[in-house]
Amino acid sequence: MRKQVLIFGLVGGVLITLLQWTEFHFIVLEHSVAIYGVLIAILFAGAGIWLGTRLLAPRERIGEVAVPGPSKADSIPDDRARERLGITPRELEVLQLVARGLSNREIGETLFVSESTVKTHCSRAFDKLGARRRTEAVRRGKELGLIG
Repeated sequence: MRKQVLIFGLVGGVLITLLQWTEFHFIVLEHSVAIYGVLIAILFAGAGIWLGTRLLAPRERIGEVAVPGPSKADSIPDDRARERLGITPRELEVLQLVARGLSNREIGETLFVSESTVKTHCSRAFDKLGARRRTEAVRRGKELGLIG
């Protein structure tokens, strides 16, 4: 009895496999143009992505550039500009450390506050200065005489 069930199951599996292969073969022949079109589209998309990453790859970074700024005599922060913008003394302190090139973690260690507190101070100072990036905030702070 087991032998008959095994043979019956084996023959059934072979027939199902043969039917599936025939169906697949028919689909490939019936839709060959569409299949080749999709394969060519995938090939060109991959080539486009690869070429785009090669052409638009980040260039070599330029080292530190000296930007003319206020002299040592002008390095005293302008309290009127700070008050007009609503920048707190702590935000100004964080902005000065950003201008020195410190990371958020280093600023936090210097001021004995958490990194998220530094991020909050930076975000608020950047909003008040109308800047979206650290470099913009530093440039704007120097223009307004907030940092030296």
